[in-house]
Amino acid sequence: MARVRAALARLRNRLRNRLRNRLRSRPRPRVRPTRPTDTTGLRAAAVPPWSHGLGLIAVVVTGAWLGLLIAGGVRTSIGPVDTRMALRPDLRGGTRIDIAPLGALHLDSHTAPVRLDVSVDRLDPVRSRALVEHPERLAGLQDEVARDVAAGTAELVLRSGAAVLGGASALGLAVYRRPRRALAAGGLALTLLALSGAVATVTWNPRSVLEPRFSGLLTGAPSLVGDARSIVSDFDVYQRELARLVTNATRLYEAASSLPTYRPSPLTARVLHVSDIHLNPAAWHVIGTLVEQYRIDVIVDSGDTMDHGTAAENGFLDPIADLGAPYVWVRGNHDSATTQAYLERMDNVRVLDHGRAVTVAGLRIAGSGDPRFTPDRSTPALGEPAERMTGIRLASALRDQTRAGTPADLAVVHDPIAARETDGTVPLVLAGHVHRRVNEVLPHGTRLRTEGSTGGGGLRALQNRSGEPERIRASVLYLDRGTRRLQAWDEITLGGLGLATAEVSRRLPDTADDGRGAPPGDRRADRRETPGKDR
Repeated sequence: MARVRAALARLRNRLRNRLRNRLRSRPRPRVRPTRPTDTTGLRAAAVPPWSHGLGLIAVVVTGAWLGLLIAGGVRTSIGPVDTRMALRPDLRGGTRIDIAPLGALHLDSHTAPVRLDVSVDRLDPVRSRALVEHPERLAGLQDEVARDVAAGTAELVLRSGAAVLGGASALGLAVYRRPRRALAAGGLALTLLALSGAVATVTWNPRSVLEPRFSGLLTGAPSLVGDARSIVSDFDVYQRELARLVTNATRLYEAASSLPTYRPSPLTARVLHVSDIHLNPAAWHVIGTLVEQYRIDVIVDSGDTMDHGTAAENGFLDPIADLGAPYVWVRGNHDSATTQAYLERMDNVRVLDHGRAVTVAGLRIAGSGDPRFTPDRSTPALGEPAERMTGIRLASALRDQTRAGTPADLAVVHDPIAARETDGTVPLVLAGHVHRRVNEVLPHGTRLRTEGSTGGGGLRALQNRSGEPERIRASVLYLDRGTRRLQAWDEITLGGLGLATAEVSRRLPDTADDGRGAPPGDRRADRRETPGKDR
């Protein structure tokens, strides 16, 4: 047994030694040292290769958009109008024409990832005056506009190309910090703009102007826009006739200055009465011309200057600041509290309400705003009782002012119903609302003068399918500064759309009546001018 155990022990030791020798003879694997701060390999493995292309496209698009936004627009003159043209990224393409404060027109002019924006800034006074003084130039206005559009578009293309190249290159340099990558981004942006222009040219639809989409105030008042196809086809007629009307307005003073019987003295206060402009921008040109030619001391507006009374319409009122005369205003049933607040912030505007009186050009004028707001359907239609109550409260305020030793020389309201309640409390009361001119002396001696629409019914003048177009009306009142009594007045009437006429009619109150008492048989000294179509 001892021999067997010894043999097994030797065998075990021999196998153990052989196994140990084999293990020692095998090569050990080389272990590379790790770098805890080196994550390049992990980052490269985590980011797929196509993401670099998406990043470059994002840089190109963003840089091109910023370039167009900052330096891509151009200011150019199209006929007598100053405009701003710009390109903007838009997958639907098309053209947007902004006409402040009325809203915008959207035209499906092309299908490309870039949109043409055109904003109308202002009417240039020098070029518009040239058209007024030389109406024959209107015959070539269409060709002039076409040339201006072509020149403006060429300048816009060059400016936009430089803008996208500079914007994409600058952003590429900021992101990649490599000039080659930056130049590649700029070149790609310029290529994309060129491709967009090519697509826009291929898909250009010139008839899109006949089917515009409206936004802003134009959407809220589609009846003022009418059929777009008809407006486009008749617009050249409208602009010709409007130019003739304005031309006639500049000659009104010359006609009135030679009228017989009454000649205003330097001591005469001249009041221009306007009403119911209804958002027609042509009215401001006519009013400005009358202020200059008649040397008006104060403008009195008996309301309905707006159509809907929204805050978006407020920009329409800005020309009042440049009319050259104080502006006295009362609220009409189309003017909101928002409209009134906007006018109250203007330096040359005096807003009258609740019988308030102000002294302007030596005349004390009192007035109250209309109690209704017609465009707001949530407001109950109070109708005639509310108007009468407004007139009664104004009459009470006028009596209080008389007792206080500061009587009003004239009063202003919007609705003639309210005006009639002031009979006997003031020599003269002005109103509007009914869109026709009415002159009468009330039973207790107050003269009521109701003016027609100085806006020719508003923007509806563009589309009037029934009857004769509404005329543009205003009146110049001559008041003696000593007696504060009405001495005479000129009724000014301009033909509406399609009627190139101007008319001045001077009227005198009966000298025995002196503007008070029973209705006088007014003596008229009229001189009318009806120019032919060649004017």
